[in-house]
Amino acid sequence: MSKQLVNIVLLESSDIVFEGLSNLFSKSKQYSKLYRAESINEIENLACTEKLDVAIVNPNQIQNKTKEFLTTKRNLHDMCWVGLVYSLFDHELLSLFDKTIHITDSPEKIIGIIEKFTDADNQHLNIGGYEQLSEREIDVLKLLVAGLSNKEIAGKLFISIHTVISHRKNITQKTGIKSQAGLTIYAISNKIVKLEDYTE
Repeated sequence: MSKQLVNIVLLESSDIVFEGLSNLFSKSKQYSKLYRAESINEIENLACTEKLDVAIVNPNQIQNKTKEFLTTKRNLHDMCWVGLVYSLFDHELLSLFDKTIHITDSPEKIIGIIEKFTDADNQHLNIGGYEQLSEREIDVLKLLVAGLSNKEIAGKLFISIHTVISHRKNITQKTGIKSQAGLTIYAISNKIVKLEDYTE
């Protein structure tokens, strides 16, 4: 079974990094095109004329533009957003992405991460036109469904309570569900948790 072709847009100011990723993706037969953007706004404009599947973004490019980034991410909810990390960034900034890749990751790992997002079997979280939940948001959702408090979730995931609250806001925003019962139904229906785990 052949993999679907993937169109990737890269928001990165470094020519060397762009050329390196371009070379990496050109060696894989799963990728049809790599575009380059100079701003979040340019990604949105490009998406009007091209079908984009994945955006790889240097977090430096959105550091003081998180509101603009989140609006674009919401508008382009079918795309996967990957942070390209090669310096220290605030955890909260990185949590805005669906996934992160590191500049020192192996080519196989980078390609594997991109393929994971484009594999139809892994698109089960994009239900009813809502955005995908990030891996960390899924972790938080599982613990919410299990009945843990914000403090307990923070302890289990080794993150701050403030970060847990931020993830909870993102989950509510992406799913459109505010209640614990509603999130439980969402998690079960999207196979994030199993019903038998919560029945006696």
